[in-house]
Amino acid sequence: MKKKVIVSLLLGLLAWAGYLYSGDLDPKYHSKEEVKFQIPFGRNLNYDNILVTRVVDGDTLVLENGERVRLIGIDTPEMHESEKLNRDASRSQQDVETIKQLGRISYEFTKKLVEGKRVKLEFDVERYDKYKRILAYVYLTDGTFVNAKIVQEGYASLMTYPPNVKYADLFLKLYQEARENKRGLWE
Repeated sequence: MKKKVIVSLLLGLLAWAGYLYSGDLDPKYHSKEEVKFQIPFGRNLNYDNILVTRVVDGDTLVLENGERVRLIGIDTPEMHESEKLNRDASRSQQDVETIKQLGRISYEFTKKLVEGKRVKLEFDVERYDKYKRILAYVYLTDGTFVNAKIVQEGYASLMTYPPNVKYADLFLKLYQEARENKRGLWE
């Protein structure tokens, strides 16, 4: 008997949630036929043709559904004060302002490349990073491999975290070529 009551209560709550989600909250404006039972489960998982609404920095994007994407396999200089900026400055022996300027250059390149454009995401082994950003390889509708293009043009270093290593060899080759040919940040 207790289970039936709990199930009935849950179904009632789900029905009310569906009603609230369906639009107008005032029941006097709806006949019984107009009320649709709708419950949103999960997020839109179609990443084959999704809009990049904003570029956060050289290796992080925001999609039209509000999700953030971290580009797998690459790392661009930081633009803002952060612990990572200070670690990078200490490790590279570059001053913080120089790194921030380089970060701005990488950001501008990535922004021009993808902001306001539709993309397709490809995933590797892990789907999210510790900050709950989507980890992805990104492609423009013309087939341009965004992660690779940023490295190839010299606007990113490599950052490989196993098990997400599908294109690590390609990125290494492109990185070495960009450095040898003094492209982008390596001028």
